[in-house]
Amino acid sequence: MIDIAASADLSTEDLVQGVMDWISIESPSLDADAVNRMVDHVESEFAVVGLEIERTPGEDGWGDLIRGRAPGSARANKGILVVSHIDTVHPIGTKESGNPIRIEGDNLFGPGTYDMKAGAYIAYYAYKRLLEEGGEPILPVTFMYIPEEERGSPYSRKYIAEEARKAKYVLVTEPARDGGKVVIERKGSARYKIAAEGRPAHSGSKHEYGRSAIKEIAKHICEIESWTDYDRGITFNAGLVSGGTGVNVVPQHCLLEVDNRFERLEDGQKFEERILGLEPYDPDLQLTVTGSIMRPPMNINNAILDLFQKARVFSMEHGLDLQYTSRTGGGSDGNLTAAEGVPTLDGLGADGYGAHQLDEHIYISSLEPRARTWMKLFERLD
Repeated sequence: MIDIAASADLSTEDLVQGVMDWISIESPSLDADAVNRMVDHVESEFAVVGLEIERTPGEDGWGDLIRGRAPGSARANKGILVVSHIDTVHPIGTKESGNPIRIEGDNLFGPGTYDMKAGAYIAYYAYKRLLEEGGEPILPVTFMYIPEEERGSPYSRKYIAEEARKAKYVLVTEPARDGGKVVIERKGSARYKIAAEGRPAHSGSKHEYGRSAIKEIAKHICEIESWTDYDRGITFNAGLVSGGTGVNVVPQHCLLEVDNRFERLEDGQKFEERILGLEPYDPDLQLTVTGSIMRPPMNINNAILDLFQKARVFSMEHGLDLQYTSRTGGGSDGNLTAAEGVPTLDGLGADGYGAHQLDEHIYISSLEPRARTWMKLFERLD
């Protein structure tokens, strides 16, 4: 058997140009039209390599979800599922003024380069080059590109779980961490909204009549933040607060949005019950709490370690000493696929720095070695 992935000529120039083409199409999660322009581009890329395209219209204002299947994959045995997201956190215009697309030495800057359009493109490029060199994967390959991962994949999660159950392996193109390391375990995450409704009043002449929604929420912020326990890997972040109508009005409304991360699912479930059961400090106010666990933890197991070891052996052949990082607090769609019991290897995207920041960039030197690893995973996993 000819080992095509080991000998193929991979062009760093082509990789850089492909990544630049993808990041030039800005696609913030909440702008469905922008995301769909990115989906249009991915659809054209999939067509080039003969993938069978399945485009699912978005729901609840989200962009479309797109899948590309190797011919016959739908009828074949379990294969490789590649999971990527094509939405970013950056607003339209960031590529011009916030983080202009540019190359400085080994660094390629631009919104969404590191998280995670470079990784999404690397996987596609590796598959394309394998076919161009006359090779083919042993297992059928399905690419799945998500439109709202940065918002917790509320629409896509049912499709992610469905595809995961059809897969033998899941490979996730999230960016590498801590100097090029892959990810084999992640914390779980939950999101909650706490809305308080009080009683408005003139803050000068009728202050005693009012019931402050902001004061109520402030008390809950202090309580919820106190639940953080670093030793147990539990964090709470009161990330967004909005409320009030005027400085001279006792505030009638206030909304708090909370992010929770946890290492053990039972901790997440315990705090979900606690936060959903919150009662108002002031009985004259109304408190409404919504939300839930968004992603369960991705926990290390023997199947994931075995998949990692395969990837490491493949990578060592071309001088990439693949390592894995310690459990990360950031969630991904890999949490969802691992929860389905499917061996999942995450963080296979480009190495770089600055996810969600205005200095976000990738290291150009990381593209070719990681693309070659992807080629070997496609060519050899069985």
